[in-house]
Amino acid sequence: MNYLVFRLYGAMASWGEIAVGETRQSARYPSKSAITGLLAAALGIKRECDEKHLALVNGYQQAIKLVKTGQLLKDYHTAQAPDSVGKYSYQTRRDELLIGKDRIGTVLSSREYRTDAQAVVAIQAMDDAPYSVSELQQALQTPKFHLYLGRKSCPLAAPLAAQIVAAAHFYDALNQYSLNRLLQSDRDWESDKRYLPDDARTHYYWEGSQDDFAKESDVFCSSHIQIVQRHDKPMSRKRWQFQSRNESMWLHKKETS
Repeated sequence: MNYLVFRLYGAMASWGEIAVGETRQSARYPSKSAITGLLAAALGIKRECDEKHLALVNGYQQAIKLVKTGQLLKDYHTAQAPDSVGKYSYQTRRDELLIGKDRIGTVLSSREYRTDAQAVVAIQAMDDAPYSVSELQQALQTPKFHLYLGRKSCPLAAPLAAQIVAAAHFYDALNQYSLNRLLQSDRDWESDKRYLPDDARTHYYWEGSQDDFAKESDVFCSSHIQIVQRHDKPMSRKRWQFQSRNESMWLHKKETS
C-alpha cells in the first residue's frame, strides 16, 4: 500500500484543542483538523466549501510519529475587531478601523504554542478518497494557498519533503521515511542533531485499528496501547464545528547504549 508521508517542523506551531473562554490551548501533536486544513490549503479548497472539506476528513486516515515535542510557549494576546453587523462583511483591516470604528471591541486571550517541535505524518487513502496520494503529494509540493502549522502566525521552517512510501502498515511507512532521499543540503540539516535532537521517547498516534498500524508480534504488545479521544474532527469548517473521534497512542522508548 502507498502512503503519503511528510514532516512538519516550525519555530512555532499550535494544534488547537477545545477553546473555552479566553484560553486557547495547543495539543502536543498535530490534530485531524490541522492536517485536513493543510491538505485543503495545498489543494486550493476554500473554507466555505464544506462538502470538499468533509470529503477530505472522511476520505483519509492519518498516523503521526512525534519525533520531538518541543517546548510550551504561552502568549498573552490582545486583538481589536468590530462585531458583525447583520450580514455585512468587512473586506479589509481598513474597513474594520473606519467603517466599524464605533463597534470595535478588544479581545483578550491566552494562547499556547509548541516551539521547535517536529512530527512525521502518514496519510492513507480510503476507498472513497477524493484524491490519490500522488495528487496530494503534488499539491503539497506546489500549494495553492499558504501553508502553516495550525495558525497563520506559524509558518513552516523546513520543507514538507512529501514522499510516497510503499509499506504494509503505518508504522513501516513512518519509519521508512527518510530525508536522505532529498538534496544534499537538506540531508545536512537533518544530520545536525545539535539543533534538533530527538526525544528519548517517540510517540505514535493513529486512526483505525491496531492492524492498520502494525502487526502486534512485530512491534508491541496490545496492552501498551492507549485509546484517546480528541474533539478535532471537522463537521463544518465554515461554522467551526467539530466532533469527537478515537485515536490510538503507543509510546516507544528508544534503547540506549
